[in-house]
Amino acid sequence: MEIKQQCVVALTWTLKDTLGEELDVLDEPVEFLVGGEDLFQAIEEALQGHEVGATLDLQIEPEQGFGDFNDQLVFLESRQLFPPELEEGMTFEGASLPAGCNLDAPKNVLYTVTEIYPEHVVLDGNHPLAGIALRLSLTVESVRDATEEEIGRGSAGTGFFKIQPLHATPPGNDTLH
Repeated sequence: MEIKQQCVVALTWTLKDTLGEELDVLDEPVEFLVGGEDLFQAIEEALQGHEVGATLDLQIEPEQGFGDFNDQLVFLESRQLFPPELEEGMTFEGASLPAGCNLDAPKNVLYTVTEIYPEHVVLDGNHPLAGIALRLSLTVESVRDATEEEIGRGSAGTGFFKIQPLHATPPGNDTLH
């Protein structure tokens, strides 16, 4: 079966940055809805017309993937506003930031604690891969027609690489498993 809109593809892949550093490996096939919200448009376009067994090597520029790094999404907040057990890598939804945090911080963004100092905390609302060009080597493991349910929800249901913008500044800040 040839890949087209409204079909489900099972993919394996290796994701690297442009320096060759491995960022993610999918050894076991995972299903994605083509024509839904599961994959970046650049990946969907490259898959069109291919069949099971196809291997593709793609370069995804930041604007095609997780967006450019936006320094307006980096905030310094008082350390006192956060719990004592705060650790780097913890995340906070913008709507759930502690009272007293910057009112200009968008509420529909997921913030990651990137640095902790005695007096302040650095919160970054960018996706960890924002501003990075990516190299994706993928293999099509299977192709099937999408079910009505999958088409209706716009996803094959894995939520694994689901593309959900976290703020209104397109493109970017999406999720990667």
